[in-house]
Amino acid sequence: MSRLKDKIALVTGAASVPGLGSATAQRFAEEGAIVWLTDRDAEGAEKVAAAIREKGGRARSAGHDVTSEADWDRVMKDIDGAHGRLDVLVNNAGIAVLRPIEEMTLAEWNLQNEVNLTSVFLGSKRAVAAMRKAGNGGSIINISSVAGLFGVPACGAYAASKGGVRLFSKVIAVEGAKDKIRCNSVHPGMILTNMQDVAAEDNAANYDATVALIPMGYMGDPIEIANMNLFLASDESRYVTGTEMIVDGGMSAQ
Repeated sequence: MSRLKDKIALVTGAASVPGLGSATAQRFAEEGAIVWLTDRDAEGAEKVAAAIREKGGRARSAGHDVTSEADWDRVMKDIDGAHGRLDVLVNNAGIAVLRPIEEMTLAEWNLQNEVNLTSVFLGSKRAVAAMRKAGNGGSIINISSVAGLFGVPACGAYAASKGGVRLFSKVIAVEGAKDKIRCNSVHPGMILTNMQDVAAEDNAANYDATVALIPMGYMGDPIEIANMNLFLASDESRYVTGTEMIVDGGMSAQ
């Protein structure tokens, strides 16, 4: 398969299995991309990269704190040194600490906004610069959430950060359009990842009720998001920018 033949792609938050980042990296490699997987869990990222290489794909990994400017500079320098360009960035790294507003601490609020939103700014800023320098355009894919589209109980800080990702992505799309740099946000609904296990513990009172809201009647698999990311990374979506792609089994249609 060659939908991403020889494209250079960076996927953050790629260590968790099952996870959106690891599934996306695997899918990109299957379609011919050279994938860089980064995560604070450097060992976990390398395990996913090694599994991709064992299947014949091309993958490298690096430890990466997405809230650190120095880490972003190091990772981008390494990619530039190895390939001279970046074609695709998937800002996937994120966390969720679900609390009713009166129970949430300022530290929890700040942490979620830093990991989920500020990191997207740090990465996108560098990706836009790299893509402009190379002159080949590119695709930036920012992982948001349905919680960035409508109210979900106990998701105050998470929703604020993900809503910010949605609108920030539109700004990048407008600013990058003349250089064929595209940017879109992806909004997963309830997907079976390790983060859902945490959500079930943090928000047990509302968890079952939220699952019951899915019209299709079940939670999605990470491959659903990986396939959407694949479309946005490929030239098939060359005229798609500044929009939000919802993958939620119909939750937001109600």
